[in-house]
Amino acid sequence: MTIKSALAKATARVSHFTLQKIFHRGGTALPGKLAIKVDPNVLDQVQTDFDLVIVTGTNGKTLTTALITRVLTAGGYAVLTNPSGSNMVQGITGTLLTTKVAPSKNGRKPVAVLEVDEANVQRIAAALKPRYFVLTNIFRDQLDRYGEIYTTYDKIVAGIKEAPAAKVLTNADSPIFARGDFPNERIYYGFNHVAADEFQDLKAPTNTDGILSPTDNAVLHYSYITYANLGRYFSVSDGFKRPEPKYAVTALDELRPQFSVFHIEQTPFRIEIGGLYNIYNALAAYALGREFAVPDSAIKQAFEQNEQVFGRQESIRVGDKVVTLLLIKNPVGTNSVIDMMATDPEPFSLVTLLNANYADGIDTSWIWDAEFEKLHETNLAWIATGGERYRDITVRLKMANYDLAGTYPNPQAIAEAIQDAPTQKVYLAATYTAMLQIREAFKKQGYLKAD
Repeated sequence: MTIKSALAKATARVSHFTLQKIFHRGGTALPGKLAIKVDPNVLDQVQTDFDLVIVTGTNGKTLTTALITRVLTAGGYAVLTNPSGSNMVQGITGTLLTTKVAPSKNGRKPVAVLEVDEANVQRIAAALKPRYFVLTNIFRDQLDRYGEIYTTYDKIVAGIKEAPAAKVLTNADSPIFARGDFPNERIYYGFNHVAADEFQDLKAPTNTDGILSPTDNAVLHYSYITYANLGRYFSVSDGFKRPEPKYAVTALDELRPQFSVFHIEQTPFRIEIGGLYNIYNALAAYALGREFAVPDSAIKQAFEQNEQVFGRQESIRVGDKVVTLLLIKNPVGTNSVIDMMATDPEPFSLVTLLNANYADGIDTSWIWDAEFEKLHETNLAWIATGGERYRDITVRLKMANYDLAGTYPNPQAIAEAIQDAPTQKVYLAATYTAMLQIREAFKKQGYLKAD
């Protein structure tokens, strides 16, 4: 390690200590940002005394990373990770420089499981050659940062090419992942929950992106669709079809907002979080765990831990209300959240918070592609809006024919508004920086612990 990189590491650790112990802040991105200022190449100097797993994709990175961490820990591995979702170069640098890696209980090499922003995969992979890439999905998201989905995938492929020895654990049900010319071994996971005699010949809805065949760009057909562009696809113009997954969900047993029960092959599993889309995240974690020789029994134990994940269906008590935080940031993710709320058999209230900062994506036009109208088919009893772009989301929901209970641009006022809701259960759907702001407001008001 050079003198400059040693100074950068010391700077990161001192700033991390100061932020956490004195100012009681998370201390994720800033230490890395300061270290990079001292030594722009500090990431190249990080001692790689661990196996690296990079988790990337549009939706599900944070939960997949958290579940993988639990699975590997249950398998006896020491795991280093970035749990708050600080997934750009500065946040990852800060994590690697300020976290000590303990020995694994199973005697094997420790593992760093890092959620990585799609645009940062190449930089991380070039500096720290990963052992595995885990790809969740690619949906239209933050066009100002990523461009269209094929541009986003090209960024990921550029990162994969930096580590040709790494294995790519990828979602078989996403057609875009069949694209890309790279030498890495691909291992697939997906859904095989529909019997062959129940297959249909379907097309995805008109507004669905990512449904073109990589062989000739013809519109794909589906035997079944799980959600958005995911499912068992095939081409009618040539022989292209979905690859058979090595790891597969074989049955969906029960879907509720608070939990999901399903089978992977012959083994039943339960995760303490709702939504069909989160079963994909669990399947990815299962697949990675099996690649690291973690037995089913340990994975089952890891899945059933009732630990909350930062901003992802966190449950917070506000007065006599139970508030569930939901992250929304693009049409597919929002539609999936709405589908999850539709499985709730009880009446609920909803507050939707919209921001348009860099981490959210500055273009809010995506809200017009999200199917908020489907909330009319749920047990929604009360709805309100807020956030820095509250006018945009208010207009969108009024156009969807909702009578709003109120609009609350100030995060400090939301807790009081929630207590006026007519139901005990309240969902709070927020973009990323709005979620940070409401969590901070809840901390100041004593509803959320400062740590």
